[in-house]
Amino acid sequence: QVQLVESGGGLVQAGGSLRLSCAASGRTFSGNVMGWFRRAPGKDREFVGRINWSDGSTYYADSVKGRFTISRDIVEKAAYLQMNSLKPEDTAVYYCAARVWSVTGYDYWGQGTQVTVSS
Repeated sequence: QVQLVESGGGLVQAGGSLRLSCAASGRTFSGNVMGWFRRAPGKDREFVGRINWSDGSTYYADSVKGRFTISRDIVEKAAYLQMNSLKPEDTAVYYCAARVWSVTGYDYWGQGTQVTVSS
């Protein structure tokens, strides 16, 4: 079993930055993937990016590429989403998710943290 807890959300002005954290507990990650997603009001859940736990390689959605950066701390079992140059359209609930045994999906999800970007 894996538990994921996000933190770091809040209210920020457009152009500002926030750093989200995702703390994992319950098992050791090795060769897994941690992903970040978001859901804006009235919209479907959107993929933001992911990081390969073993080698730190990352992949981002076009909408955040160049502005958001995902990193991880293997010792702390935490993943981070650094968000820069935030825009009002980045306003959403942000979730982290862990891929443990699935081939392409995600098996565990956090509860989400609200990010609001004011114009």
